[in-house]
Amino acid sequence: MMMDHKTIGDVEENNVGFEGKNVGLEESNVILEAGNKDHHTEIEARGLRGSNYWRKASEIKNRLVYGLTSGTVDDKSVSNVGQKGARVATLDVFRGLTVAIMILVDDAGSYWPKINHSPWNGCTLADLVMPFFLFIVGVAIALAFKRVPNRGAAVKRVTGRTLKLLFWGIILQGGYSQAPDVLAYGVDMKLIRWCGILQRIALSYFIVSLVEIAISNSDGWKLPEGRFEIFKLYKWHWLVAFICFFVYHSVVYGLYVPDWHYIPVDGDGKTSYIVKCGVKAHFGAACNAVGYVDRQVWGIHHLYGIPEFRRAQSCSLDSPADGPAPPNAPSWCLAPFEPEGFMSSISAILSCILGLHYGHVLIHFKDHKKRLVHWISIGIVLILLGMTLHFSDGIPINKQLYSFSYVCFTGGAAGLLFSALYILIDAYKIRMPTILFEWMGMNAMLVFAGGAQGLLGGFVNGFYYKSQDNNLTHWIEKHLFIKVWHSVRVGFLMYVLFAEILFWGILCGFLHYIGWYWKL
Repeated sequence: MMMDHKTIGDVEENNVGFEGKNVGLEESNVILEAGNKDHHTEIEARGLRGSNYWRKASEIKNRLVYGLTSGTVDDKSVSNVGQKGARVATLDVFRGLTVAIMILVDDAGSYWPKINHSPWNGCTLADLVMPFFLFIVGVAIALAFKRVPNRGAAVKRVTGRTLKLLFWGIILQGGYSQAPDVLAYGVDMKLIRWCGILQRIALSYFIVSLVEIAISNSDGWKLPEGRFEIFKLYKWHWLVAFICFFVYHSVVYGLYVPDWHYIPVDGDGKTSYIVKCGVKAHFGAACNAVGYVDRQVWGIHHLYGIPEFRRAQSCSLDSPADGPAPPNAPSWCLAPFEPEGFMSSISAILSCILGLHYGHVLIHFKDHKKRLVHWISIGIVLILLGMTLHFSDGIPINKQLYSFSYVCFTGGAAGLLFSALYILIDAYKIRMPTILFEWMGMNAMLVFAGGAQGLLGGFVNGFYYKSQDNNLTHWIEKHLFIKVWHSVRVGFLMYVLFAEILFWGILCGFLHYIGWYWKL
């Protein structure tokens, strides 16, 4: 959530103890920020933070020009700790690409509904974002906690970062900020939304990190010979995965969902709708156990008020886009639903554990070929399993419910994308085509808050002339993109690609140039 020449083994050895120098190098890959502490270590070691400004500027420029942002991975780097190498650049690129996709689908999705979240069953580009974040969190956890000399310090560190994620999650998605379009802040505590993207990442990060810390030791693990020994070595992780699987499906299939009622958040505040249920094991939008648990745990007024199923065919004449409701629209179309709720977040831990396994493979397998064969094989199997469950009408692929078929399909897609990026960036050392994403991945928390959550846009829109709609952002959209392309849809897409994603890539490159990163 993203150096000096060190091998992966060096990174792992220096990362996990939270003691001495280079504390948390790969741990900084775990959330949505880059951390990149070795950059600071090298800069300080060379005296670049001293009074000699020109020397500092020259050194940093050379690092940037020659692409020394994360280094490359040597075939034998895992086992040969003493060799020269560096951290895995694929982690930063994957994270940066994911946050760029988030900006694209969030801002352009209303004009291009095919890339927006699926109204209910199915998987679109937007539906890949959440599991991709969790996957890369899992990969980085494996690198961060291979050796843990001091479990108490590690747990304290993980707890602190978890609390920070929860705090920022509530601030950014709880309703306190309405940026960038609404120039207001503050939230009625009776309506605050407790769940969100960072909260889900915090839960997965906390649970999976504690398991990794519990089984790790100061010397690391040596993988025994055998094709499936890596699964046996980390059997406790798979036990946790099975517990999550069992708890989720026990509730989904076994919990009785009674009738319920609600008042729409964007209605007149008086009209109440009744939803008829009285069923078990239902995967529809109205009567599933996932939504029922959230209504009971959080309260119906603390759930997301404008869920994606409002764009379903039953609720919108323009589906999959927003549109007027048909005359016979069901009573649940205006109901709230929490896409990052309690039960779905338990299932989401599985995505993090899949990423954790990919990280373990990166640590223990000694060359590119072995890693890639394992990664690609698992990715293909997961995609096939997810599609089989979906098209056989067994378990639909559903992001809102975070169904098991969705876990498999998106986990496989993440694994294959990670493998492809690894081949390009860390195996063949072709870095320049993805350098913008790498920079964004190093400062992904900044891009998430400022770009995806609109804090920077809200700040810019705060300077307007006569009317709040008459601001710099809207002027750029209209005159530099929409009028140029003679199309609102195409023009806004170009605005998102160039005025947002490209802008954040360049800004993060500059911040990397001066050595500044937003770290939790």
